[in-house]
Amino acid sequence: MSNEHEPRKPREQYRLRTRLIHGSFATGRWDYDHHVVPPQSSSTTFRLKSVHRGVQGFVEFGSPQAQRAPIYIYDRLDEPSRSMLEENLAAAEGGEMGVTFSTGMAAISAAICALVSSGHQIVAHRVLYGSTHSLLTNWLPRFGVRTEFCDLTNPECIAGAATRDCRVVYFETPVNPTMELIDMAAVRKVVDQLNADRPEPEQIRIVVDNTFATPYCQRPLEFGVDLVVHSLTKDIGGFGTDMGGAVIGSNRFYNLLMLYRKDFGGVLSPKNAWPILVYGLPTLATRMVNQQKGAMMVANFLLKQPKVARVVYPGLPNFPQAELARRQMVGYDGKFAPGSLLYFELKSCNGSGAMAGERFVDFVAEHAYTITLAVSLGQIKTLIENPFSMTHATVPEEDKIKSGLQPGGIRLSLGLEDWQDIIADLEAALAVV
Repeated sequence: MSNEHEPRKPREQYRLRTRLIHGSFATGRWDYDHHVVPPQSSSTTFRLKSVHRGVQGFVEFGSPQAQRAPIYIYDRLDEPSRSMLEENLAAAEGGEMGVTFSTGMAAISAAICALVSSGHQIVAHRVLYGSTHSLLTNWLPRFGVRTEFCDLTNPECIAGAATRDCRVVYFETPVNPTMELIDMAAVRKVVDQLNADRPEPEQIRIVVDNTFATPYCQRPLEFGVDLVVHSLTKDIGGFGTDMGGAVIGSNRFYNLLMLYRKDFGGVLSPKNAWPILVYGLPTLATRMVNQQKGAMMVANFLLKQPKVARVVYPGLPNFPQAELARRQMVGYDGKFAPGSLLYFELKSCNGSGAMAGERFVDFVAEHAYTITLAVSLGQIKTLIENPFSMTHATVPEEDKIKSGLQPGGIRLSLGLEDWQDIIADLEAALAVV
């Protein structure tokens, strides 16, 4: 492709917020000169000029060479709209490569399963998204992979939990939904100590779910994490219209992830990749700036309410891990970026926290204009849910209580509504508790 539209200085010298909007318009993923908006591919199979060309495409599939100049054969292998999104996601996280999947859970499954085999162990944080917990406790044990849970807010627990068969340390930060933070640099230090006498095939890899923070608020690869996973359905997609997932990291994992996707088939459709490429990722920074402002206003409001027992938001001065939050959650501009998610607990109603939570959320569902009762998060609309009974329903009740998840706990994902209107709706709901 001609380089006549290449900027005078390298793209890497522009601020990342600008690069998320313009992307790689001189990409090797697709040869287009005149489109301002990248075109959408809608073909499941691609014309080949010769048998030799087809053979070359299969031989190069999943290799670093294919990353630079892929030969497209069949959508499930690789495809241009999805490939351009992967390039821009890698840039957003500071990774060498990205591989997308049909959902966030497909991406989590790929990142973990590409690294473990029968007989291996995973060490995971004690609190995880419900479906991730189910993957680790219901499905992977069927294939001989076991998981040891521990409190990774104390990274030293890894040394006591990890056996010689450990291959993955997995966690979210911030944690869904309790908003605890895991010190990624400290986890890297402990894992490096465990890896010191291990040959390369037996090394422990660190996998982090960065969905809550997004690459706008933190980039785990900068702290030594091996692979980052995302649900693109959330803040990166931003509008709640398209599902997707991604795994981002160094090139050494690329071939493995592409082969996994080819064989297990959790491929992101180009029709889902295109809106995330064109609308979602380019607006991420702008949306997050405004959602964070709303989250801070709402958190401060809730902090003063007599019917609220506790508010957990990394941006609050009383956040238990405030120092770690300011060190780890940093935007592209170098400023503190505490995100758009918060968790709060209501005081008991007639001796029951569950009753308080249910009454509050039901009132919101029926009467609030700015707040929607719905699972998921990271949309332009503010969403509310009760994790104890909804998204984390598959986690045993005793485990939820032990990990600090309470029946009256509420997860609030701030959207782009006026924060004064959100507070007014919350105030009305608190009045009936």
